[in-house]
Amino acid sequence: MSSHAAADPRPPAGWPAVAWRRPAELLARVRPDAVVTVALGLLLAAVALGAGGGLQLGPTTRVEVGLEAAGGLLGAAAILAGGRRRMHGGLALALFGVLAALTAVSVLWSVQPDDTWLEANRTLSYLAAFGGGIALVRLAPERWSGVLGATLLACTIVSVYALTTKVFPGALAPDETYARLREPFGYWNAVGLMAALGIPGCLWLGARRSGHSALNALAYPACGILLVAILLAYSRGSLLAAVIGCAFWFAVVPLRLRGVAVLAPSALGAVLVTTWAFSQDALSKDNVLLDLRTTTGHELGVALVAMVLALGAAGLAVGFLTARRAPGPQVRRQAGVWILLVLALIPLGLAVGLAFSERGLGGSISKGWTELTDPNARTPANDPGRLTAVGSVRSRYFNEALKIGKARPVLGAGAGGYATARPRFRNDDLDVRHAHGYAFQTFADLGILGLAVNLALLLAWWRPARRATGLGRGWRAQPFGPERVGLLTLTAIVVVFGVHSFVDWTWFVPGTAVLALLCAGWLAGRGPQHDALAAAEPPRRRLRERLRIGARDRPRLALAGVLVAMAAVAAWATVQPERAVNAGDDALQLASDRHYDAALAAIADARSADPLSVEPLFDLAVVEGLKGRQDLARQALERAVRLQPQNPTPWLRLADFELNSAGQAARALQVLGPALYLDPRSPLGINLFLEASRQAAGGAAAGAP
Repeated sequence: MSSHAAADPRPPAGWPAVAWRRPAELLARVRPDAVVTVALGLLLAAVALGAGGGLQLGPTTRVEVGLEAAGGLLGAAAILAGGRRRMHGGLALALFGVLAALTAVSVLWSVQPDDTWLEANRTLSYLAAFGGGIALVRLAPERWSGVLGATLLACTIVSVYALTTKVFPGALAPDETYARLREPFGYWNAVGLMAALGIPGCLWLGARRSGHSALNALAYPACGILLVAILLAYSRGSLLAAVIGCAFWFAVVPLRLRGVAVLAPSALGAVLVTTWAFSQDALSKDNVLLDLRTTTGHELGVALVAMVLALGAAGLAVGFLTARRAPGPQVRRQAGVWILLVLALIPLGLAVGLAFSERGLGGSISKGWTELTDPNARTPANDPGRLTAVGSVRSRYFNEALKIGKARPVLGAGAGGYATARPRFRNDDLDVRHAHGYAFQTFADLGILGLAVNLALLLAWWRPARRATGLGRGWRAQPFGPERVGLLTLTAIVVVFGVHSFVDWTWFVPGTAVLALLCAGWLAGRGPQHDALAAAEPPRRRLRERLRIGARDRPRLALAGVLVAMAAVAAWATVQPERAVNAGDDALQLASDRHYDAALAAIADARSADPLSVEPLFDLAVVEGLKGRQDLARQALERAVRLQPQNPTPWLRLADFELNSAGQAARALQVLGPALYLDPRSPLGINLFLEASRQAAGGAAAGAP
């Protein structure tokens, strides 16, 4: 065969021409919005799956470092491409920086400064996510639909994974003891919130007048999946947040009939699947054998597939019918009236039902309010009936947070200090790390100053977001173009997160918080829709030209370099606590192998990486005790007490050493005084006190003449 024949570019006879298109031609046909949706959606899903519930230091640290690096690079690119245009959302970004600085500075008065360091790292990564949203909208304001699609894709991916743990428990959750969905976060309400954050996106996708009908039809099965995830997580807070977010969307977006067409069949399909699931003990009761969970889980998988297919067909049918004959204005008005009438009849029906109940309307309301606000209320059962229960233990955590805040009303206990300060005020033996409410947690941790900064941040964010969405005076008279509907949907997502954060601690879960902060940043940075950001110039050429750096742009280049350097410093600071923990683990392993000098060197590295933590000092006391140097072990524990005098743990460790290692019962009793003041219900502290009292009494009796 000649070289000419081998190089013949013509396709063989009968071959499809598309197979011979050049890759560049195929890439040119890919819509940029689709690329943004897939790339950003997978990234947000990776954040959620990678960080989990935000309580494991290693995975959380890696996600935070990635967010800080991405935020720094995006911010630098936005500075270089921004020119001299006004930066919308700058005040909100600055106040977010003030919140991060306050969180970090609170280490000076924190009851547990190493936890404050962790919270400062978390807040810095959230600042990067919020700033990343502002940077993205400055770089590519026309990609709003890609960002909105990415949020829906991420929520759907996480919800599908959560449901898959029920369908295939042997592969994904063999040791699960609870019936409620709680993976990948390890917390059911976070699973519910992630699903609730996707509901507004489903309404937008299924109700929009643009886009391919087959793609829009995917909103129906996606909405069904998200609703099933909320219900199987038994998450009342997520259900409430989803309802309020949907109410906001229907109130401000004029696509109500289309939205109902998405929500109604999806809700019906979700209710049918969950009603069947709630009737199965293997899916609705705790501590079920794996074999039973596996068999019934496969049946749940079949039900979910059937629901997805049915809702997909319903979406295609609705799209086909509306394309052939769209409802006229009169039909839409009548449908809107019927929708409002049905919504109005729901609370009326509930009121009538309560009026004819045993307690009557007033008694039922009074009982519900008492169960909701009583700090000593009984915890609802961990079963499907929880969805209709009113009682909650959150009022107990709220009440304790208020007590902690009142003890230090101006500055609080320091960021992340709630868990350490709570034992002094608690009336139970539960180990609770969060106040289950952002406002209450902020008051306990940062006091009135923290609340004031957060309020200023909220107001500073709402002003540019209101201008971007047109929710000012005469907002109904403004045209509802595709972008405005998309921006209002992003606002609904932020509303869902805000409502849920008020009644739970999902602010600490990176997967949910980062998604909402990205939407909030986009809204803050968008600016009015008539702004120059929305110029009709081709986006690729415009961005390429804006990134050209000339002699007059050197200050912008320097500012971008400073931002990248700050991101690098933040990432370095974020890594240090994990370095300290790893070095401490290495030290204990070396000590168990009797390599004491190497263990002491590893402890020195841990103290250098995280000088605010008492854990390296605890490790030092263990190693010194193994070497038989009791005085040095005592000195290490005493340094831990001086480092965190308001933390009961160092006092308890020192008391345990004095009693069980040094045999000094009298000294142990002296140390137990502050320990039991800080944590009166500590089981370890009570046992140590009883044993020390017994030994001290025995020693006194033995020494008596």
